[in-house]
Amino acid sequence: MGRVAAPCSAPGSDTYKGWLFKWTNYIKGYQRRWFVLSNGLLSYYRTQAEMAHTCRGTINLATAHIDTEDACNIVLSSGGRTYHLKASTEVERQRWVTALELAKAKAIRMMNDQSDDSADEEPTSQSDHSEIQGTLKTLASKLDDLSTCNDLIAKHGAALQRSLSELETLRVPLEGGEKIKAVNERATLFRITSNAMINACRDFLDLAESHSRRWQRVLQHEREQRTHLEETIEQLAKQHNSLERAWREAPTHAVNTPDTPRKEEASDEDEDTEYFDAMEDSRAFITVTATDPSHHRLASSPLNPKMKSLISNGDSNDFSGKELQPHRKRRTQIPEKPNYSLNLWSIMKNCIGKELSKIPMPVNFNEPLSMLQRLTEDLEYHELLDKAARCENSLEQMCLVAAFSVSSYSTTVHRTAKPFNPLLGETYELDRLEEFGYRSLCEQVSHHPPAAAHHVMSQRGWTLWQEITIASKFRGKYLSIMPLGAIHLQFHASGNHYVWRKVTSTVHNIIVGKLWIDQSGDIDIVNHRTKETCQLKFSPYSYFSREVPRKVTGVVKDSEGQAHYILSGTWDDKMESAKIVQSSRGSSSSEGKQKTVYQTLTPKLLWKKYPLPENAENMYCFSSLALTLNEEEEGVCWTDSRLRPDQRLMEAGRWDEANVEKQRLEEKQRATRRRREAEASKAIDEGQDFEGYIPLWFHQRTDELTGETIYVYKGGYWEAKERQEWSTSPDIF
Repeated sequence: MGRVAAPCSAPGSDTYKGWLFKWTNYIKGYQRRWFVLSNGLLSYYRTQAEMAHTCRGTINLATAHIDTEDACNIVLSSGGRTYHLKASTEVERQRWVTALELAKAKAIRMMNDQSDDSADEEPTSQSDHSEIQGTLKTLASKLDDLSTCNDLIAKHGAALQRSLSELETLRVPLEGGEKIKAVNERATLFRITSNAMINACRDFLDLAESHSRRWQRVLQHEREQRTHLEETIEQLAKQHNSLERAWREAPTHAVNTPDTPRKEEASDEDEDTEYFDAMEDSRAFITVTATDPSHHRLASSPLNPKMKSLISNGDSNDFSGKELQPHRKRRTQIPEKPNYSLNLWSIMKNCIGKELSKIPMPVNFNEPLSMLQRLTEDLEYHELLDKAARCENSLEQMCLVAAFSVSSYSTTVHRTAKPFNPLLGETYELDRLEEFGYRSLCEQVSHHPPAAAHHVMSQRGWTLWQEITIASKFRGKYLSIMPLGAIHLQFHASGNHYVWRKVTSTVHNIIVGKLWIDQSGDIDIVNHRTKETCQLKFSPYSYFSREVPRKVTGVVKDSEGQAHYILSGTWDDKMESAKIVQSSRGSSSSEGKQKTVYQTLTPKLLWKKYPLPENAENMYCFSSLALTLNEEEEGVCWTDSRLRPDQRLMEAGRWDEANVEKQRLEEKQRATRRRREAEASKAIDEGQDFEGYIPLWFHQRTDELTGETIYVYKGGYWEAKERQEWSTSPDIF
């Protein structure tokens, strides 16, 4: 057994921590674990670092029985749970026993105090009184601890005096008797002193109670000041939103003013330069703060985030008069999420290793959007592609495409709920032709594995298409979601054709703790016309890393491999680009690799995340676009996700009905699949060909660039919508 460090705190303190050995099983025996005693609860972890996210077990000392088997062992039992613990030394065992006994006594007192609390006071003074009472209870608790210690001192002191008295009665030399009498007197003085200490503590508690009214007045004043400050901030926020709405609804605005002249490329050499130091073959670069005064002026202005992103790059043609004109008003809120409690682990513990799409999940863990609508959310920052279409420089265009690829993850940072799995043949359209110049169509083309095809056509000079197959695995502690398939983007004027793939998303703390999402991996964007590339690295979150969380770094290179731009930022906030003006070889690192030093201009903002709408935390943390995706729309196909009944019931807050409807739809889909399989079997028996399920709006083609077989849009949907001819569409709802 290795040496165990001494506990971090004294047994009488509120929190007691240290290493102990815990019995696990007959194979592994005793294993070293980190124990934390706090607030009447004893919890343990494998390591100290685990305290931040994963607790392995907890026992309530208020109902626990504490027993000591031998010199170093401790046995804790509460209900049906028993911990067999072992300390490295007898002294350490005694420290833990003392701490546990004190914590147990305190926990029992707290439990009794809570049961004795009266609720007869007026509501207006309840919170104030409870704060004062809480402070006094804490002081009283400390006094009780001292009383417990005093009782122990008195008990052991009395035993010591009895022993000394017995020694006095023995026949001992005169000198020895005098020494025994002196020790006895000192023990008496020690007990008198401890009693005086307890009395002084009681006097202190009496003094605290006498000042309770004054404390209450001070606390009430501070609370009123805080409330006043919150009201002031709320008024300022409303005024800020009003200014933003007024700006957006204005018919025309001149982007360039005499105070913010447009910078020409030739003047870039006069700007301050920045240096980036990076390992060769590494995609991690230093992120620096822009020092251009005009950049700070724009960043602090009360403009719409969309305008900030575009104006900061100095383009005077970012907005046309048509785009700023009023358009159809979309909804800005949905019914608030009900407060239903359900244990995720109780459902998923039997599903470890299975595909996520095959796990039967109630709507309680969903959000009222389908995966097709989630896919459409990639267009939240479509204006980046509108701007990229106007770029004459393909390397600058690559920077904007890279920012667009990162922006699609910004909505996921608070979105831990699972979207609805689309039914086979389900579609979703998003027609923003009049407002933003694009039309989007998604169709679920396969159910197992789940795959969706997506096509977007923009009148502003670009077309985007993709087929995404979701591969997901539940691993017990976390859930990995791996989107498979390439995303294609083509600009009409230049013919530049970009291809990239998505990174892996991971949902952590499935078993215990607050759910959180991380994105990790690499995105390689290739312009197949010019052979220019962009390499983006999404750094996984680490508790021990000094890097900024959710960091994304990258480098844009030409067809010869020469670096021209450094990209840096985070996938949940913003992305910047810095033009490289010079690169040189630096010194070798400790790993033997030679560093490359990049000298760059001041970074320019490419993209900035929009703020979430007001009250978003109660509306599934939806963005402004997400709030409109399930809004009712006239003329859509009857297979559209907006018309899916279980999803619409969930959005309305009728979750129990939604669960019943979800089971009905899934059983209907299974019956359709069984009928299709029976038809296929019959065709095979009769020697006939059977094509299987064929999507309505997409067909399979071999991609010339990647060589993959993918589903691409074959046309006809928007024409069918205009005629309202949906007779070929399946009945899936």
